Amino acid sequence: MPPRINKEKCDGCKAEHEPLCEQVCPGDLMTLNAQTSKAYCRFTRDCWDCMSCVKICPQGAIETRLPYQLGYYPAKLIPLMGTNKITWTSIDINGNVERFVVQVRNDE
Repeated sequence: MPPRINKEKCDGCKAEHEPLCEQVCPGDLMTLNAQTSKAYCRFTRDCWDCMSCVKICPQGAIETRLPYQLGYYPAKLIPLMGTNKITWTSIDINGNVERFVVQVRNDE
């Protein structure tokens, strides 16, 4: 499922020439709308759901929805980036919330 951008939260990374979501997208799919300065995915069919844009967005304006077969709409998976970990919040179809913490760096 392609990323969904909350237009009210998205600030276009303060209208920088290249927002963070554009910088990290391995498919070069994310960009800014020239008129609104809001992020969007230019070719949603080409998105492979890596969630890089979701994880990097400082405003939490980008989310992905789990495919119906996996999570049933309107399930969500929301990351919160930390220095050494990502806290994933999973919200299922019934609104039940679970959080998972994944270490992303080995501090040895």
